[in-house]
Amino acid sequence: MAHPPNVREAQPPTRTAWSEGVDRLRAGATTEPGRLRVIGALVAALVVAFGAVTAWEISDRAAAADDVVSRSQPLSADAANIYRSLADADSAAASGFLAGAQEPQDVRERYEDDIATASALLVKAASNTESTSASGREITTLNRRLPQYTGLIERARANNRLGLPLGGAYLRYANERMTTELLPAAERLYKAETSKLGRDYDDARVWPFVGLGLGVLALGGLGWAQRRNFRRTNRVFNHGLLAASVASAVVLLWLGAGHAMARAELEDAMAHGQESLEVLNDARINSLNARANENLTLVARGAVLAEDGERDLYESQYADGMKALGQRLARASALADDPQGSGPVTDATAKADEWRKRHTTARATDDGGDYEGALAKIIGDKGSTGECFNGVDAALEKALAHEQAEFTRAAESGRGALTGLPLGAAILAVLGAAGAVLGIGRRLSEYR
Repeated sequence: MAHPPNVREAQPPTRTAWSEGVDRLRAGATTEPGRLRVIGALVAALVVAFGAVTAWEISDRAAAADDVVSRSQPLSADAANIYRSLADADSAAASGFLAGAQEPQDVRERYEDDIATASALLVKAASNTESTSASGREITTLNRRLPQYTGLIERARANNRLGLPLGGAYLRYANERMTTELLPAAERLYKAETSKLGRDYDDARVWPFVGLGLGVLALGGLGWAQRRNFRRTNRVFNHGLLAASVASAVVLLWLGAGHAMARAELEDAMAHGQESLEVLNDARINSLNARANENLTLVARGAVLAEDGERDLYESQYADGMKALGQRLARASALADDPQGSGPVTDATAKADEWRKRHTTARATDDGGDYEGALAKIIGDKGSTGECFNGVDAALEKALAHEQAEFTRAAESGRGALTGLPLGAAILAVLGAAGAVLGIGRRLSEYR
């Protein structure tokens, strides 16, 4: 029977290459060789994914640990030293002024060394910090204000050599600039760098959960494939799948043990190193501030009062500094976990107690009208508060050196625990995937 005119026969829909590939895969999966190919591909992909994710995660942790050791902690320490150098320079300037027109050479050199140290550390920090960051802005402030401060100190010295009272006003103004502009900027820089150290530390400690999960999944898949092989062939081992399982197990154990060791060492570095360093730096800064205010008490001679209008401003600030010093030393003593760390702190505590006693005697002498006698008790060579201050500073420097060495040792050990793991994981993953493919290929050869 003829077809009606102008009516075309219906054409089957055109099939895409993707749909045809899916159909072939489904058809192949209905046979044992096809199923083996699918299993081999999936197991090999799991092993490769496990190795790749492990390499990526550990590379990220290792980079953070390296930043802790080589960048953020050194920058934090440098920021603390900038603050210390500035505070010590202010104290040395006041001591030199009190000594009279002929400033002692050692005091002058101490001031110049402090300014040179602060300047050099600011240059170093600027080269390792983005200018637009919070730290970069504080560095810019310090670089701009420091020459202004040193200029005021030179004016104070010039007037002091001429015996003009204006020298004391310049010194007090320089101290005001130091305490209201320079030291606050240095403190903010220190806090910013210490905060960056904390972030790097947290990044290095995060468990590689994705890698660990993929490792367990890959081992589970390999175990299932071997069990399936045993049930169908009654063969206990498939050498290729067994090699893939061993490689994956090695990577998984290395990942877990290596990261656990790195995490433990980094925690030790922060708990017994960085925390102690922060407390000791605070103690040293409080000591320096107290010393500067003690000297300025004699420079001002009661001309500058606290906000209550009754107490001497510098004497009040000295008392606050010594109180904070005592608190920091008590905390440092509690944190010290070995004789090398606790010994210097104990020594500093004893010298700080003696400092308070000598200061009380010096103030009584000054209040009794004997300014020269009080001056000798403050800046004299023997039996003075300056002698106690130098002892406190030296003991704290020794304690800081010990805790810095402890931090560096533990942090480097933590970083070292991750060394080689990314590359090793990648190599073992490739070998494991190759083993899985060869093992499945051995089974496939039996169907040819």
